[in-house]
Amino acid sequence: MTCLIATSVVRGSNQGDSHGGIYLVNLETDEILQPVDWNTIGIDWQGRGWDRGLRGIAFHDDHIFVAASDELFLFNQDFQVIDSFKSPYLKHCHEMSLFGNHLFITSTGFDSVIGFNIEKRAFDWALEVTTDGMRFSGRRYDPMGDDGPIQVNKLHLNSVFCDKHGMFISGLRTGNLLTFNGKAIGAYTTLPEGIHNARPFKDGILFNDTRSDVLRYEAPEERAAYRVVRYPDHKLENRKLDDSRIARQGFGRGLCVIDEYLIAGGSSPSTITLYDLRQDKPIKIVNISMDIRNAIHGLEVWPYAWPAHRV
Repeated sequence: MTCLIATSVVRGSNQGDSHGGIYLVNLETDEILQPVDWNTIGIDWQGRGWDRGLRGIAFHDDHIFVAASDELFLFNQDFQVIDSFKSPYLKHCHEMSLFGNHLFITSTGFDSVIGFNIEKRAFDWALEVTTDGMRFSGRRYDPMGDDGPIQVNKLHLNSVFCDKHGMFISGLRTGNLLTFNGKAIGAYTTLPEGIHNARPFKDGILFNDTRSDVLRYEAPEERAAYRVVRYPDHKLENRKLDDSRIARQGFGRGLCVIDEYLIAGGSSPSTITLYDLRQDKPIKIVNISMDIRNAIHGLEVWPYAWPAHRV
């Protein structure tokens, strides 16, 4: 039984409205649970998605880590908040990746990747990514100190993926999938502008080509591209906010690998689509909300048992 966990943000929310949550989706039964409705008063109401909603997801032992804009939350499997952690350089977080004893989080506002030490339960590593327009470089700094970067959001870093080959970083304006080998940053391959969730996969790369409303797999010997699902306008809720400045349908973000062929992708209004790279069409579409403002952000395979009771 394949189950997924997803987070969402609600763009253009009014104060007092729900601005996202956590969902569990059973791909076999189509059952959907919403264990968390994220509705707090400490929200910056400026801009688009920004502070509203929940973002990246990771698992360690029996616990679930979920990022909000400027805070890392630790949940148990009943989705009760056990603890939370902050760094002054954690802002407009997006995706994150667990490798070794560190959870690496994209801090979009500071063009950085911030490292959280799982064993010490503390932020103790940070990397600022910079570019002169031709080359990329990285600068290490203390995520709890006072020598970090200023908040610029030049590259809009939104994705980090780590494995034994290194750290892979990308964003809306990197134009490349970057690699960090512990010493220097280099370009792994070029990417279109306006992408999310880029990562190596098999012999190529997998990513949401968000600007083109397409999920892509690109490799030397094979290629796949899937148009993000769109709905008839009359089925959408809050259509008056269907504006690129606030919210639009078909915005592809959120991606996870289920096996060597099955891929799940997220989009707005909050929809999870299952793809088989051996087929030219999606094999399953699960809609969570028809609210045009409600967009999937984080998406991962749920590694635990399906809840016996409704959390």
